[in-house]
Amino acid sequence: MSSINRQKIVESVPQKGFFGHPKGLFTLFFTEFWERFSYYGMRAILVFYMYYSVSKGGLGIDESLALSIMSIYGSLVYMSGVIGGWLADRIFGTSKSVFYGGILIMLGHIVLAIPGSISMFFISMVLIVLGTGLLKPNVSTIVGDMYSEQDNRRDAGFTIFVMGINMGAFLSPLIVGTVGMNYNFHLGFGIAAVGMFLGILLFVFTKKKNLGLAGTIVANPLSPAERKKTFTFIGLGVVVLAILCAILIPKGLLTFKGFINLVTILGILIPTTYFVIMYRSPKTTDVERSRILAYIPLFIAAVMFWSIQEQGSTILANYADKRTQLDFAGIHISPAWFQSLNPLFIIIFAPIFAWMWVKLGKRQPSVPQKFSFGLLFAGLSFLVILVPVYLGGADSLVNPLWLVLSYLICVFGELCLSPVGLSATTKLAPAAFQAQTMSLWFLANAAAQALNAQVVKFYTPETEMTYFGVIGGVSILLGIILLMLAPKIQGFMKGIR
Repeated sequence: MSSINRQKIVESVPQKGFFGHPKGLFTLFFTEFWERFSYYGMRAILVFYMYYSVSKGGLGIDESLALSIMSIYGSLVYMSGVIGGWLADRIFGTSKSVFYGGILIMLGHIVLAIPGSISMFFISMVLIVLGTGLLKPNVSTIVGDMYSEQDNRRDAGFTIFVMGINMGAFLSPLIVGTVGMNYNFHLGFGIAAVGMFLGILLFVFTKKKNLGLAGTIVANPLSPAERKKTFTFIGLGVVVLAILCAILIPKGLLTFKGFINLVTILGILIPTTYFVIMYRSPKTTDVERSRILAYIPLFIAAVMFWSIQEQGSTILANYADKRTQLDFAGIHISPAWFQSLNPLFIIIFAPIFAWMWVKLGKRQPSVPQKFSFGLLFAGLSFLVILVPVYLGGADSLVNPLWLVLSYLICVFGELCLSPVGLSATTKLAPAAFQAQTMSLWFLANAAAQALNAQVVKFYTPETEMTYFGVIGGVSILLGIILLMLAPKIQGFMKGIR
């Protein structure tokens, strides 16, 4: 997308109207609020739905396998952003991609809401994975479209946007989690479907007035010849994949474990390929190549951070269910409620961080320094878990306040890394790969959860000390290395802070 088009888009968006930010931030804030309400509500009960017995309304999947499936599912959700980013850049534009993605997500939750077999469960997963891949990276790209590259409000705007995400993520485990855990899993999934429907309605009825041209321009459209070749290739790919599944699954050659290993490999291979393609593309300028090199260590840091943060829906969810005192202060705590802690703390502290970055202005830490702080906090959040394990042993139930403290510390890291990473991605992205670079940002999460699918196998109550200690220690070590390399990385960013 040329600089002229960028400026034209910015000028088409009303620049005041939502807490001093572009009016379109209202539309995107609440669209993502409802999308995250549906996603995190479903996710709050999904792992329990998988490993709870059929007599308790679950699927009765082995607990260790359920944790790996949960990680792989999370990885595929973010990995599909590659497809969504490519479709936005080459065919639909980001606005249409957001709409189509919302429809698929809603259908996926509807399928989950219908009592059925494991086959129905996986059909719903496919719909949600594809839908989130279309919606998630592209709604964030539209946020970036509304600000000029020199606009000092960008980081604060993304922080407000992330707070909207977390408002939905905070409410949904309390509502969907309570209904799903206490009454019926499928009714909880149905509530998630309603949430996505509301998000679609809000986006459709407010985008024209609030977003202007943001999201409507296809950055790198396919030529007619490319379009024909692409659709032929996609059609053949779908047919070949269907034939392979029909042959391999009945013969036992494609198992859960084999699929998990495949996704782990793809989680590393796909982002690596993307970096190479963007760096070598003739459409990428020398300045953009330098910025891509600067983005690589930030990407690695993000993988480490999300590897810890995303275990909130796997290891820490299981920890809450099996190892935590759930009768506390006169109330019975649902294990699903703990997943509201992360968004709750972000809601509380995001405005403080947003104010802090704006107040500091040009004196604020650089992007690499903020990322290093994120890793230090993430590592500390896992080391905190060692204290009750060391004091009480593997057999005693843990006071829930230790889990609360762990989530709080990790949130400090997330506020240093997540909104800053979103903003930095829109600024460091090559012009011809705008949406796809945002997809690459979400591939850091995909890679992290793909690795987690292997890592979570090592967790048992007996290995807690080693598990939390090693992962936390590695994160802190990487944070220190990144802090030392920050000035060098900043130089490769060519004027971007």
